Amino acid sequence: MKALIQRVRRASVDVDERSVGAIDNGLLALVGVEKGDDEAAAQRLLHKLLHYRVFSDDDGKMNLNLQQAGGGLLLVSQFTLAADTHKGLRPSFSSAAPPADGERLFHYLLDQAQQQWSNVASGEFGANMQVSLINDGPVTFLLES
Repeated sequence: MKALIQRVRRASVDVDERSVGAIDNGLLALVGVEKGDDEAAAQRLLHKLLHYRVFSDDDGKMNLNLQQAGGGLLLVSQFTLAADTHKGLRPSFSSAAPPADGERLFHYLLDQAQQQWSNVASGEFGANMQVSLINDGPVTFLLES
C-alpha cells in the first residue's frame, strides 16, 4: 500500500457537491492499494500514518506525530497512486489491486484507523471526489508499506 501524505491546515472531500469528510490541522492521506497488499500491509501503513513525525515541536523541528499533535486524519482512496509510470506517456494500472480488493483493504484501513484514533474522516471509495486542502509547509511525503 502507498499513501501520499500532506500536512494540512484543513482538508475536505466533496462528492456530488456534498461534503463527505473534512479535518482541520492534520494529515490528508491519498491511499493506493496494489496487488498483493493485505491486512498486514494496511496495519503497517496505519502505524506510519499515526506515528510518522511531521509536526513541529516547540523548537520548530518535525518531532511530533499525528497523535502527539492532536491532528485529524483524512483518508482518501486514490487508485492512480498504484500506476506504473516507468515507461511511455500513459500510466499502466496493471499493478493496482482489483477494485473489490482495493475497496476491502481501504475500508479495513479506515476501520482500523477509527478504532485507534478519534479524529478520522474519509472520502468515498470509487466516487468522483473533489479534494480541497491547504498544505501546511508544504510538507508532503510518500509512505509505502
